[in-house]
Amino acid sequence: MAIAAPLASDRSAGQPARITRVAIAGATGFAGQELVRILARHPAVTLTTAMSSAATSTPRPMPALARIWDGEVVPLDVDRLARDADVVFLALPEAASAELAPQLLERGVRVIDLSGAFRIRAQADRERWYPATAALPEGTVYGMTEGNQEAIRQARLVSNPGCYPTAALLALEPLAAAGLLDGPVFVDAKSGISGAGKTPSDRTHFSENHGSVAAYSVFSHRHTAEIEQALGRVVTFVPHLVPLDRGILETIYGSLKPGTTEAQVAGTLTAAYKDAPFVRLTGSTLPEIKHVVHTNFCDIGWKVDAESRRIVLVAVIDNLVKGAAGSAVQNLNVLLGLDERTGLL
Repeated sequence: MAIAAPLASDRSAGQPARITRVAIAGATGFAGQELVRILARHPAVTLTTAMSSAATSTPRPMPALARIWDGEVVPLDVDRLARDADVVFLALPEAASAELAPQLLERGVRVIDLSGAFRIRAQADRERWYPATAALPEGTVYGMTEGNQEAIRQARLVSNPGCYPTAALLALEPLAAAGLLDGPVFVDAKSGISGAGKTPSDRTHFSENHGSVAAYSVFSHRHTAEIEQALGRVVTFVPHLVPLDRGILETIYGSLKPGTTEAQVAGTLTAAYKDAPFVRLTGSTLPEIKHVVHTNFCDIGWKVDAESRRIVLVAVIDNLVKGAAGSAVQNLNVLLGLDERTGLL
């Protein structure tokens, strides 16, 4: 039988005294368009402006969002962002976020950044993976919403997790924190093509991707550092590109400490997510991508072989929602003292 975390009824909160002004930089990318779609219908905010990722771009409408949001995407303008918004979402390449976020913070604007620019704490690792980020601004918080609400509520800059780390860490962090894991962890991750971003390449060309599955960035993917930072252990992370437009499925392999039972695994995950509205535990019924696309849910299932102490977990998310725009809005809700589900359910 599936094990489902209940909705968090005790997280309800009143509407803020005024509507919060929000803006998006990088609204034409896949994650940026999802942000527009969600924020335009969010009852506690008003989307004042949506900008492209460059100051030289041409203003343009967004036909896919007609009658959802009929504004025009305008060129990037930091002065206008600071003037017209209380909270700015950055859906930009990491180098652009690294430059823009400190400027907004200096002007008193809170920032939710969807790039990887501010995710890595250790300077040496950050210099390797995100060299454009010289330092983390004061008040930067890693934005894995589940279990981190108090820090996010006080943050000046929320660094949204990467899509792959979101699924991996939601599955693994409670077990690691409880001391149930033994040794290294292996993450076999498969993502739809939208995870590669909107800029076309040979790898994302239809003729190259259709009917094929390809591993990439073995031992060289920057999300490895993000996962290892949170877990404090060696992780072998191998991502794959699959011919889907969206969705991530991760099959995670590990070993359990001697004497650990399946009941302990189930109990640990259930306790961790009993108040998490967007984590659904499916137990031995392993989840599928189609169960979560176009939603902010992460579904997690698992199997335990007690004799060999092996565990296999399967975690699925929509890379553009729970892996990007949806979790960013979930973090906005925490910042504003709202129910996490506002605008998302």
